[in-house]
Amino acid sequence: MFDGYIFTPDSFRPYVEDGVTAGFEVDTRIPYYRGIPLSMVDEVRVLVDGEAVDPSSIRFSADGGAHWFTLEEMWTVASMRWEYRNEATVRVLMDGGLPRGEHEVTLYIRVRVAYIPVPIGGEMTRTVTV
Repeated sequence: MFDGYIFTPDSFRPYVEDGVTAGFEVDTRIPYYRGIPLSMVDEVRVLVDGEAVDPSSIRFSADGGAHWFTLEEMWTVASMRWEYRNEATVRVLMDGGLPRGEHEVTLYIRVRVAYIPVPIGGEMTRTVTV
């Protein structure tokens, strides 16, 4: 239903820390028509070439990178919201980043809302070139 919002076109980029490639980032929009607290983000999953990324290497920011959270931390953050109009960034920590070439990157996002009994969300796969 909201798949078109999940992986923002042309948002894939290397994540560089202290001059060293330390992973990659992609941008996403909320798969819902309203903002929610980060604690209501039910699931964030990333696959690279069909292989699941370890959830402990995923970081999430809904405020332009001012605050980053692990998925476990995010489930406790009720004071920060992911607003409908704002893109969030999903960062994957990976020493050296992705190898050169083309890769299929899949992003899954699911959120919980108070009056819908099951999480809603979407997924999108894009081919990216490093």
